[in-house]
Amino acid sequence: MVATAGKELRGFSRSLPMALLRAREAVMKKFIPSLRENDLSSQQWRVIRALNEEQGLDITELGDRCFLLMPSLSRIIRNLEKRILVTRSHSEADNRRSVISLTLAGEKLFKKIAPASVERYNLITEKFGYGKLELLYELLDELIEKIDEDQAVNTR
Repeated sequence: MVATAGKELRGFSRSLPMALLRAREAVMKKFIPSLRENDLSSQQWRVIRALNEEQGLDITELGDRCFLLMPSLSRIIRNLEKRILVTRSHSEADNRRSVISLTLAGEKLFKKIAPASVERYNLITEKFGYGKLELLYELLDELIEKIDEDQAVNTR
């Protein structure tokens, strides 16, 4: 640990952001091959998955759900539109807002990739254990809740 202003800074490899990134990379190694076979990035797959769960999402809502910044999301949507996997229309409530939906081709691609994704989740569950995986989800949800709660208090 490194001393800074009377406090100890965790070692780089034991920092929470680095631990989360290492875990993400380890998990994504299992999913990336299937995505690459279908010429998709993990961000594009996130968009397709979100739209598969709820068609016709406002682009801002889609960005929030997928944790994508608007410039990145706009580029992803343009790419998926060129491939005829999504369509963009105007919101009935506000003509200035875009609504993004999966096309039939997008739905077909989702159905093609989803089984491989399920297999990878099953493999991860088998290796890590169902109970530990569920506990990890709970702990991550609690961490997010506590950090968001703390952030809300500090912005008042």
